[in-house]
Amino acid sequence: MSEEQIVKVSTKGKWEEGVRTKVYVRDFDPIVLDEPEELGGSDQGPNPVEYVLASLSGCTLVLIEMIAKELNFSYTGIEFENEGLLDLRGMNGVEGVSPHFQKVTFKVIIDTDESDNRLKQLNEEVIRRCPVYNLLKDAGIELESPWIKKETVATTK
Repeated sequence: MSEEQIVKVSTKGKWEEGVRTKVYVRDFDPIVLDEPEELGGSDQGPNPVEYVLASLSGCTLVLIEMIAKELNFSYTGIEFENEGLLDLRGMNGVEGVSPHFQKVTFKVIIDTDESDNRLKQLNEEVIRRCPVYNLLKDAGIELESPWIKKETVATTK
């Protein structure tokens, strides 16, 4: 086994008001986290669990790009459709109800001419190596992750 290659990732956050927080990552503009009004926020940014779903898309894309190069797998586009189910009773302190996602559906729509077997190979390797996907999986969250070839609609002129 090779030596560890540890990378440190860090953020800083500052409470704004209510349930709104600004989070700072490296030298980027701050990320605003808030809740919709019906959950006590002012709806000035996505909520933390929406960012988790967004991070799942971003992390998966990084791994697709990296592994596609390793496998010489070609594609011309990728889209993601994510949905997470939460039981708010968990956040409200109800004993025995998990506060994290109950289920995440994570659909990858990829525009490729590669075979179904090659797409399956890419899918399996990405899922095996994606840090965010594995964080959710290791938390015991039910994950549904269909990978679908994008249907190309022929146009006539």
